[in-house]
Parts: sequence; C-alpha cells; structure tokens
Amino acid sequence: MESSGAAASPRPHVVLLTSPGVGHLLPLAELAWRLVARHGLAATLATFTAPGAALASLHAAGVATVSLEDLPADATMEPDFPDRVRRSIPRLRALLRSVSAAALVPDFFCDEALPLAVELGVPAYIFYPTNLAAHAIMRRLVALNDGAAGERRGLPDPLRLSAHVSLRRADIPAGFADSTKPQFARLLDMGRRYRAAAGFLVNSFYEMENAGEEEIKLSAEQDAYPPVYPVGPLVRSCSDEDHGASAACLDWLDRQPACSVVYVSFGSAGSLSVEQTAELAAGLESSGHRFLWVVRMPSQHNELESRDNGKDKEEPLAWLPEGFLERTSGRGLAVAAWAPQVRVLSHPATAAFVSHCGWNSALESVAAGVPMIAWPLYAEQRMNAAILSETVGVALRPREREDGFIPREEIAAAVTELMEEGEKGRAVRGRARDLKEAAARAWAPEGSSSRKMEEVAGEWKAAVLARQKQ
Repeated sequence: MESSGAAASPRPHVVLLTSPGVGHLLPLAELAWRLVARHGLAATLATFTAPGAALASLHAAGVATVSLEDLPADATMEPDFPDRVRRSIPRLRALLRSVSAAALVPDFFCDEALPLAVELGVPAYIFYPTNLAAHAIMRRLVALNDGAAGERRGLPDPLRLSAHVSLRRADIPAGFADSTKPQFARLLDMGRRYRAAAGFLVNSFYEMENAGEEEIKLSAEQDAYPPVYPVGPLVRSCSDEDHGASAACLDWLDRQPACSVVYVSFGSAGSLSVEQTAELAAGLESSGHRFLWVVRMPSQHNELESRDNGKDKEEPLAWLPEGFLERTSGRGLAVAAWAPQVRVLSHPATAAFVSHCGWNSALESVAAGVPMIAWPLYAEQRMNAAILSETVGVALRPREREDGFIPREEIAAAVTELMEEGEKGRAVRGRARDLKEAAARAWAPEGSSSRKMEEVAGEWKAAVLARQKQ
C-alpha cells in the first residue's frame, strides 16, 4: 500500500473510498477537500488506481491519498470490482485503525466495505456521485423485494418516485430493468447491504431535487432505510483543470461573442457511431450557430477501417464528414478528445451544452448556468436526461428514432430552440439561470448542502469527542 500527502492528524479523520472511474473519483475528491477546508476534519482518499494528475491539488489542500490496489502492473486480467474491494479489506482495516477513523465514506459501488465498518464500529456513509432519483430507485427496489421469499420482483413501468417524478422503463438504468439478469441480483444485494450504513451523502442539492428529497424523507420513515443528506453540487474548480494543452480552445472562445457558442461533449468515455457522428455534424452545420465540439473516436471505427483505408484510425477529426471543417471554419471549432470543461462552461461565450448527461457534467453545467440539450448514451444517463428535461427543467431532449438514432433535423431544431427565441428554449434558459444562483447558495455558509454536511460532520466530531472522554 503506497501513500502520499498529509500525515495523520489529531483532528477527526475521515477515510473516503472510491471505485475506479473519473466520474466517481472527482466528486469524492471534492468532498474530501471540503471536509478539510470547510469542516475542520482530516481526510484520506483511498483509491484502486493511481490518483494521477486529477488529484494533484489535494495534497496541497491537506488531503492524503492512498492506493489499495494490489494488482501487478502487468496484470492481463482484472477481477470484478466487488472482489477487488474484498481483497483490499486487510489494507483498508489497517488504514482505518492507523488514523483512528471517525467515519468511512465509500462510494456506492464499494458496498463490500460496509461489514468492515460494522466490525470496527466506524459509521459508514455511502456516497452517491449521482442524484436523489438514483438513490430512490435503489430504495424502491429493496422495499419491493422485502419478504419476496426468493422471488425477484421487478420495478413497475412507469416507476413513480414522487408526486413530481416518474420514469419510463426505457429511462431506468439497465441493471434495474430485468429481474432475471445477474446484475439485477447484484444491485438488490447492494441495496440490502446499504442498510448497514449510517446514512447517504448524495451529490445533489435541495433546490434541484426538492420533491425527491421530501419523498425520500417520508419513505425512510416507513422502510427504515438510512437517512439521506444532499451535499452537492460537488463541482471541481477551474483551477483544478489542466488547460495548458487547450489554450487554443480557450483563445478561440475569447474571440466569440457572448452567449453565442454551443458546446458539444459526450464525456470521457462517450462515443457515437460513425453514422451518428456524421448526422451530428450535419445538424450543427445546418443550425447556423457557433459551436465548440469535443470529438471522440467513433464507436464503430474499427469495423469500417477496411472500407475506408484513407482514415487515420488514431485521429478523431479524420472521421468527420468530408469538407465539414472547411465549411464551418470561422464559426465552429472541433478539438480532439478533450477540453477543459469547467472553464468552457464558465466562459461568457458559452450559451448551451449538448451533453451525454453524466451527472458530473450536468452539475458543472448547472453551476455555470448553461442550459443543456440532453443526449444520453449509456449507464444511468437516460434517467439523468429524463430528470433534467422533465423534472428539473434545465434541458431539452431531441426526439430520437426507435433505434436511438437522432436525425440531423432534430439536432438542428433543438439547437435553434435553445439558442434563439423559442418558448421552450426561453423557459429552459431561465431555469438554468435560477439554478445557477441556487447552486451557489447551496454551499454558502447557511446553504442547504452546507448545513447538511455540517450536521453530519458535527456527528462525527461529537462521536470522537465522546470516545476521547471514555
């Protein structure tokens, strides 16, 4: 076990445990920083991968980092993640004891660590990097299957989570949809194991999902599930992004008029088919609006290489339609693979965000006051898109065909509606402005999320003080 960063502190010490994936790592790292900087705690972030540049600023802020990974660098096969957590338990036990941990905060995929917290008498608070709706689905799944005598009961269609939130089966995360699949059983086991936790810390905030929080409060009284604390938005700052390689992208934005650019990005792992990439290009071109597009390799490019040997398989921009870059030169910029998203969304020129609706991206957009065009791709993104467009009201969702393909006409229409004077576009832009202010208030000293986190941190401090007096 290799470690770096701050040494053990006499302050109450919290250990945060994250599963692999930048979408889970970044918000939990932000929470660790806030526990140290705003709540007077010590914190160690335990990971299963090398933290790398993404966490470079944590050490300066006084947050320690520890890798629990024991796989050799040349390992050809990784065990499934629950097994990796189980194998890490001896190292995690040693860490918790060495810092006299006041609390353990594992993310929602690290449920295998909960029995250890019970063993050591350390309160565990599950961290949800996504929204209250995701937590409500899990809670509903567990409640529905209580007393089922071995039978797995699937969720209803539509799934009504509150008086204001209802999800179609197509928008429920795939693992929850089919009770006959092994993943369904795994999720049900996770949800039942969560009952050993002392509470949930959710990366959302009351003003964004107030109906969901009220419903969860009522349901928690009935099914004895641990309490929920919305503590978001946990959004990294611009200073945490490496922007050296993206200076050209930011310089280009500096030359554009205020509120004139559509930002297009599908996250660190999202990619479109070759056909859908071409259709998106056509939609952006026909809309006539300025755009900044982060282009990733198409998902089917390997299948097409033999038919188009002129393409450079390592260059994403080579897969754009012929002549597209030339025809849109001056009003559009396409960059390969990555852009400093927080900086882009916060830039005065950025007016809209075509997004895959990963929850980190959604919160970054909300914090910047930028309305979205919802284009979900995988995992829980369809649920997020439904929440953002139908409940929260900060996104438009273009119509798609039955196979999920979005035609160029729908793309252009959504861009035009959001960028010009369409009635729906005005409403979404107004809601985005309001939520930007609410997001800023949530972590102000008397804000909803700040008070929730202070309540939990106060419990940790009181428990440590009580132990010291014994």
